[in-house]
Amino acid sequence: MPAELNRALGLSRFGCLFLAFSHMATGQIFSRNTQALFYNYKQLPIQRMLDFDFLCGRETPSVAGIINPGSEGFQKLFFGQEEIAIPVHSMIEAACSAHPTADVFINFASFRSAAASSMSALKQPTIRVVAIIAEGVPESDTKQLIAYARANNKVLIGPATVGGIQAGAFKIGDTAGTIDNIIQCKLYRPGSVGFVSKSGGMSNELYNTIARVTDGIYEGIAIGGDVFPGSTLSDHVLRFNNMPQVKMMVVLGELGGRDEYSLVEALKDGKVHKPVVAWVSGTCARLFKSEVQFGHAGAKSGGELESAQAKNQALREAGAVVPTSYEAFETAIKETFEKLVEEGKIAPVPDVEPPQIPEDLKYAIKSGKVRAPTHIISTISDDRGLLTIGPRFGGAIDDAARYFKDACDRGLTPYEFVEGMKKKGIRVPGIGHRIKSRDNRDKRVQLLQQYAHTHFPSVKYMEYAVQVEAYTLSKANNLVLNVDGAIGSLFLDLLAGSGMFSKQEIDEIVEIGYLNGLFVLARSIGLIGHTFDQKRLKQPLYRHPWEDVLYTK
Repeated sequence: MPAELNRALGLSRFGCLFLAFSHMATGQIFSRNTQALFYNYKQLPIQRMLDFDFLCGRETPSVAGIINPGSEGFQKLFFGQEEIAIPVHSMIEAACSAHPTADVFINFASFRSAAASSMSALKQPTIRVVAIIAEGVPESDTKQLIAYARANNKVLIGPATVGGIQAGAFKIGDTAGTIDNIIQCKLYRPGSVGFVSKSGGMSNELYNTIARVTDGIYEGIAIGGDVFPGSTLSDHVLRFNNMPQVKMMVVLGELGGRDEYSLVEALKDGKVHKPVVAWVSGTCARLFKSEVQFGHAGAKSGGELESAQAKNQALREAGAVVPTSYEAFETAIKETFEKLVEEGKIAPVPDVEPPQIPEDLKYAIKSGKVRAPTHIISTISDDRGLLTIGPRFGGAIDDAARYFKDACDRGLTPYEFVEGMKKKGIRVPGIGHRIKSRDNRDKRVQLLQQYAHTHFPSVKYMEYAVQVEAYTLSKANNLVLNVDGAIGSLFLDLLAGSGMFSKQEIDEIVEIGYLNGLFVLARSIGLIGHTFDQKRLKQPLYRHPWEDVLYTK
């Protein structure tokens, strides 16, 4: 990282980051109308967001769209009792254009691609807040993201964060954990406390603590545990100070770095007018003879000033309420809240009864709460089904043959091919498996390759597919050549090596998608078998239940 960028970011030789408050949002960043775009589809955190929406009585889902590179269409999820179809886009730009009111970007990409996708989101005019969940994002990339966000008045939460929550309004991903925990912490309705922490896990603990001794939180943020957070503890405390709904602030820091000192300066300069109850964890580090690295990348004391004891003392001297231990933290929060109530500065928020979240059928069946009838009787097949033909099943043979042939014929290296597909937002067909991996190969693939080496005059395309596999395995252990990719590449070798087809005919076969006919043929035989099986069993006409179909535009 050039020295100029370090200076622009305010990075000292100690690795400390001080963000100018003028470049950070000055008040509330979420509301009951906030909608987000979710990058890199993950079913559980999205469903938790939607369940939280329902719990809070929101009229519209907080997830407007999903961005999943290489995929388009819809994803079915639940919004209370109703099943909804959320649009899926392959590109960030397309999603932002389709959902211009969605101004929060929730990034669940891996640490390898989180920076590039986050920068792309920050450059979209509709995006105002970006949350990066991944840990281990390269520090040089993080610094560039911070610089861009500051220069363009955008909010960056993370990296290495669980996110944030505005009680009764909006939450990011897995923030606050399960619905049971959210209800116990009274997060389905707003309280009076603003909370900010470095740790996402400890945030859950503090949400519970704050709910026990106050009327609950109004907003909570976990800034993330990396060395360079996109926003600081003081950024959010100063925001809370400007929000009339927040009457007091609770801050949980940790040893390592000097982020807490920006809050000390804000307190000394009189920028904070509401009570701040703070604790910096990691006081036990002094018990160890050598320097200790705690869970977060930034949780490592680099000297006395970065110790938890020094930070707690500085915060105490600056005017924050700092207990003598973490065990006394709850009491300090309770006493500060009760004092504000006595002074008439807080009218405690009354409790309300949240609605009941419907339980998913598969979990209810698993727990023995309900029983569901089957739809058809069969003696000739198992749960692998009949009507499973398409680009995501079987059709990958056509796409694998098409893309492998094009890349091999053009002389692309595996790196050029894979990275080119990634830039287009297209997954490499024929690569990847849910179960098989580098150490658990698909025997069908191995047998097909052995047969081809023995009987085919040439295996040029298969060897290219294997080279592609070697590159993708360097990225993830399950990105192996699957049976669709093996069949697709071997059919290319069969067509090219047989001498019976011209180049034009081979191109036409691959382009039209003849190869998927193998799956159609096999399933046609199976369909005929099911027809006779149903007659033998004297079964009536099968009609699929209409409620199993989600009709969407």
